[in-house]
Amino acid sequence: MSNVELPGDDSLRRMVREWSAGRRGLSEFYAGLLSSVFTTEFAAGAASEPSDAFITAQVEGLEMRLSAASKVDVTTVALLEQQTEVLRGLDRRLGAMHLLKQTQQHVVQLSDLLAFSMRGETRRLLGIATAEAAALAGWQALDLGDTAESWKLHEVAKSAARDAGNAAVLAHVSAQQAYALLDAEKTAEAVECMRAARRQAQGQVPALLESWLWAAEAEALAALGDAKAARHALDQAASKLQAEAPNADMPFIFLDATHLGRWRGHCLARLGAAEAVEELTASLDRMDSSFARAVAGLRTDLAMAHAVRGEHDEARHQAGLALELANQTASNRQRKRLSRLLASGLQLAR
Repeated sequence: MSNVELPGDDSLRRMVREWSAGRRGLSEFYAGLLSSVFTTEFAAGAASEPSDAFITAQVEGLEMRLSAASKVDVTTVALLEQQTEVLRGLDRRLGAMHLLKQTQQHVVQLSDLLAFSMRGETRRLLGIATAEAAALAGWQALDLGDTAESWKLHEVAKSAARDAGNAAVLAHVSAQQAYALLDAEKTAEAVECMRAARRQAQGQVPALLESWLWAAEAEALAALGDAKAARHALDQAASKLQAEAPNADMPFIFLDATHLGRWRGHCLARLGAAEAVEELTASLDRMDSSFARAVAGLRTDLAMAHAVRGEHDEARHQAGLALELANQTASNRQRKRLSRLLASGLQLAR
């Protein structure tokens, strides 16, 4: 028995489900193995034919799910998207710790409705709604430090966006997924993913989203240390940014001059540029304080920028304020950044 190579976990789970349902028979090997593990007799044999009751239950289950999905109309999808927007607003203010499970359950509900929805406008809208909700849950998982879960949720988002045929949503969730690579310190790969998403979306999405995609690429380039390319990307982001309010068709994008200024300041701080302090201070003065996690990131950037300029007292002050906000929102991403800053020598020491 020791010379037999067992299948992987996923294969074993599938085999157990098939054994339980009677769709797969037990070989002599597995009958003996299960008997040893559970200290009870398991008999080898062929799979049994599924009972009429089992078949009927499966058909009824399918009919119930198809029926539930068929009741979804444009108004229902709008209500589900409103639920996503509420979760998005709470996330900005409270952080992900108390919301992730709720958002994940929302994604499960949307995914289930999408899976059993027939082709047509409702399915297209459900695909968009599912992608947006899954991307939000993925961002929350990332903020809590679970990069693997974040990646998987963004895969759900990409699949739903492709199903919906929506270039804007697909570009956004694809680029946002690359932040998991940034947090895993796979910076070059993150740059490539963001660049691919931006190039594929070029000319197919609103200018506001193009601005966001350029800014995200700039952040990855700054993390890579490519100052010239990062500054070019920031300039492109600024040139694409429109002055009007966020596009109503893209509630997942919140970008204006203030937020782009914060983004620019973050990139400059990562690059060690002296002018980052002025950029970040101006953004802080204009920032809506309800964006608690964003303000925590901004103050972390300010602490970094002041430290680079040798202004240790102000760096310490900003780091303390950033830590308070990071703790309030349970942002492991910001706490990790602050820990790295405080451990980068004695930059913040008096």
